[in-house]
Amino acid sequence: MALKQRQRFTDKIVLVTGGNSGIGLATARAFITEGARVTIAGRDQETLDRAVQQLGPLASATRADLSQAEDTERLFSELRSRHGHLDVLFSNAGAPKLASVADTSEALFDEIFAGNFRAAFFTAKHALPLLRDGGAIVFTTSFFNQIGRPGSSVISANKAALRSFTRTLAAELVSRGIRVNAVAPGSIDTPAMSRMGMNQQQQEDSVRANLREIPMGRVGRPEEIADAVTFLASSEASYITGFEINVDGGRLQL
Repeated sequence: MALKQRQRFTDKIVLVTGGNSGIGLATARAFITEGARVTIAGRDQETLDRAVQQLGPLASATRADLSQAEDTERLFSELRSRHGHLDVLFSNAGAPKLASVADTSEALFDEIFAGNFRAAFFTAKHALPLLRDGGAIVFTTSFFNQIGRPGSSVISANKAALRSFTRTLAAELVSRGIRVNAVAPGSIDTPAMSRMGMNQQQQEDSVRANLREIPMGRVGRPEEIADAVTFLASSEASYITGFEINVDGGRLQL
């Protein structure tokens, strides 16, 4: 006999930033499958429109570049008008770019920080007035925050800052019953590599190099990150806050 699909998020209001592709889209789909109403945010209107078509009537979208203060403010103004409150924030949007220290200009440094840590920080800040007591925040960090990978200095520093912020925000919100956690993906099969500026050959070389470092011998699927996120956002994780789950095929443990 088939098991009944769990409905841990029936009538919950969820915001997924970076929800138009990859991990964000898979996680938005997972929340909707369990009954949530989900708003996805992203910078590209075309991919947002396609994502909403895939996700169905429980999904809505707002185009927003969360490195820009006015876009962040507009996103939460629309959320307030649309739903009045928020139960879960999955702060997943990011701008993954790689460059050596020698090749990192001040402009690139500022761009990466604006699109990653700064965007996540102020997304969380603007979410606080809408988040119901007992709600949940989940950030996307990375295995990069625990290793020294050449070419990743600025993005790794952003993810380390976000890991630290997860703990601090968890401490600030514990009195409201809002849990704050993070999921740290390893190598996941998403379009992110092309956005890092890698050509096809560089992407293939990177995948081969990564596979040698992953005990499970494969890259992960976005749905596997979505499972971790929905767990952390659910009542099943009611005694977990300030924590980071590594979803990396054993890379950092074995």
